[in-house]
Amino acid sequence: MQTVNEIAHLGIREKLTIVFRVKTLIPTLSAVLALSIHLLIPNSPRYTLKALPYFTNMLFAVTVITGVVVIVALFNEKVRQDYVFKSWFIGAAILLLNLLNVATLKLMILPLMYFPSPEKIIKVFVEEWPFLLKCLGYSARLLGYGLILGAVTGITTGILVGWSKGWSYWVNPIIKVIGPIPSTAWIPVALVSFATSFQASVFLIALAVWFPTTVLTSSGISNVKNAYFEVSSTLGANTVQKIFRIAVPDAMPSIFIGIFNGTCSSFITLMTAEMLGVKFGIGWYINWQREMMAYANVYAGLIVIAVSFSLIITLMFKVRDRVLGWQKGVIKW
Repeated sequence: MQTVNEIAHLGIREKLTIVFRVKTLIPTLSAVLALSIHLLIPNSPRYTLKALPYFTNMLFAVTVITGVVVIVALFNEKVRQDYVFKSWFIGAAILLLNLLNVATLKLMILPLMYFPSPEKIIKVFVEEWPFLLKCLGYSARLLGYGLILGAVTGITTGILVGWSKGWSYWVNPIIKVIGPIPSTAWIPVALVSFATSFQASVFLIALAVWFPTTVLTSSGISNVKNAYFEVSSTLGANTVQKIFRIAVPDAMPSIFIGIFNGTCSSFITLMTAEMLGVKFGIGWYINWQREMMAYANVYAGLIVIAVSFSLIITLMFKVRDRVLGWQKGVIKW
């Protein structure tokens, strides 16, 4: 171990290396603190339920995993830099979980019915994961149909409106009238217009994706520099080539923003649609458990939604970065 005087005489690079290695310990120390408090502080006397091992096991697993990552980071520069960047957030997340455990299980400051302890929420995942997975599959199918339909329709409409003055004349008023209305406001109309609640839900999700995708796609197409088309005309390009080889590639950043906005809107519509008629699905599961006053299950469903939707958005950003790789170094990413 280096003394303070020895560290003072080190160069900047060596000092930064020591600081980075210390920062990699933040998540592990936070997990050890949470595990110690959980084991040393007794449960509240008012907590009459049987103690469960799930939270203890999870904290122990987190401690081991973060410890292994620290060891790997000592020998891998890239892992160390990435882990140091995320270490404060991971440590804070573990600390927040620790505070929730103290406020519920140890002190019962919060009403246990509406704010279950972490171990009860983890119990839901351990015991009901097959059913949660089934509900997630139903939601994914419904969301997939709506996203694809809405994105394809929105991009098509946006290209037509942004390229053709004729299409813009007839379609733009419809977009301005129908688009700003929240898709959930069309629920009564959708339920009586489609044969099943599943079809109605797909329509509502597609409508939520369609509007922002259309608007931003048409904006991107109409803002392409006219000089590009003049050069392409000189080279003999026809209308189709101008659209799909010049206009659409140049408008891709706007198209992706429209799809991202539509995706976020589709999440809200998905939850609302499932709560109103679709059998199974995460939204249906949350509403069902809320009616049964099983709030541990409600929070478990919310965690599934947060993780799933975060993964979807992350995947979409990866696709965007792949498609728009030419932007790197040109604009700020």
